[in-house]
Amino acid sequence: MTDASINNAAPGRRPGSLLSADVRTAKRNAAEKRFRAYGLTAMLIGLFFLVVLFVTIVRSGAPAFTRTVVDVEFTLTQEQFDAAESELFKTKAYSNLFISELDARLEQDGLDLDFDEAAIERLLGKVGGTLREHYRANPGDLGQPVQFELAASSRVDGYFKGRVTRDTLQDSRFLQASDLDLVDALEEAGIMKQAFNWTFITGADSGVDNPGGAGIGASVVGSFFMMLVVLFLSLPIGVAASIYLEEFAPQNRFTDLIEVNISNLAAVPSIVFGILGLAVFIQFMHLPQSAPLVGGLVLTLMTLPTIIISTRASLKSVPPSIRDAALGVGASKMQAVFHHVLPLAMPGILTGTIIGLAQALGETAPLLLIGMVGFVARGYPDGFLAGFTEPNSAMPAQIYTWAARADVSFYEKAWGGIIILLAFLLTMNIIAIILRRRFERRW
Repeated sequence: MTDASINNAAPGRRPGSLLSADVRTAKRNAAEKRFRAYGLTAMLIGLFFLVVLFVTIVRSGAPAFTRTVVDVEFTLTQEQFDAAESELFKTKAYSNLFISELDARLEQDGLDLDFDEAAIERLLGKVGGTLREHYRANPGDLGQPVQFELAASSRVDGYFKGRVTRDTLQDSRFLQASDLDLVDALEEAGIMKQAFNWTFITGADSGVDNPGGAGIGASVVGSFFMMLVVLFLSLPIGVAASIYLEEFAPQNRFTDLIEVNISNLAAVPSIVFGILGLAVFIQFMHLPQSAPLVGGLVLTLMTLPTIIISTRASLKSVPPSIRDAALGVGASKMQAVFHHVLPLAMPGILTGTIIGLAQALGETAPLLLIGMVGFVARGYPDGFLAGFTEPNSAMPAQIYTWAARADVSFYEKAWGGIIILLAFLLTMNIIAIILRRRFERRW
């Protein structure tokens, strides 16, 4: 057979050895190597930009997790408390007491600086109101030394973080160049320092005048309640619709039209769902504006096509022999689906659901239309049911609000909020991978 193959070779071509590649084989091998190099280059470029994005986010958002504080021990006697409460300007009286205590602390450290209430207000804000609120709420602390950790103003915090320098600082009602001498003295005495900003994680938005006290905690709670609405509505509805279309629905023009429209809905821009939610849930049904309930309903409409498509793909991946075997031993169609097909498709269903939830968690455009950006969430809900109906914000909406404000400190908070949002998204994707690995069966 070998001789016949050689003798029947095409005219004009010399038979070559199997151990050496001819010209055409060498060209094919070279083209394959180039294609592999192109793919490797594309992967390295994508990885490079991913690293650049990650480094940029971390570098820009990490300062949001620290803040400048004044750590001072303050003692207020009952006589001083009664005297301050008897004054007409009570917060001014508390501020004078704090200034006296701070001046005595600096004299103990050998520092002699002149400062007044205006300077303290530029550095720490309304410290008198903070002290009065604390002692009115905790009368048992009177006569006892209390350690106060007072947050510095955003411009003092910017001075510690390098955003504000003596060369670029211009005297204003917010901060003056002479105040930086007091800041340096407080830092030298160990009174003013950098500390971890727990308020950013557990606090709420503080409005445009207090960037140092702004936090994302209330927005995290709002996103949590929205995700509960999305989960408990989109999962049963999406799975039920997928089971019917894949296992029970007849193949006709009506079901074909439904399948095409589901695929089209998955490609509709998210802001269209926001307009739909505004028209139906708020203007027609008169549901409360800016509430997580409305946001969850809008995000449910947006997430349903993704869950239906992923669930149908999971059901299709189950071999037909499973259905035939169940029907062959006397099971009904419903028993075959719910007892055999659905458990085997569950890993893909859970994965698609979590991916859909992660997509909904990061959406901002639908929340713009229902008013979640215009509402400033300054506190936590009063109860579980109130978490669904009371106005609140969400993480992407809060990040958008901070990024739109003029103060540079809010821009820093926006980057920090992105880090927290990405941490939630990464956690949800890790859960999806674990569930798939845990329940997946290989055929």
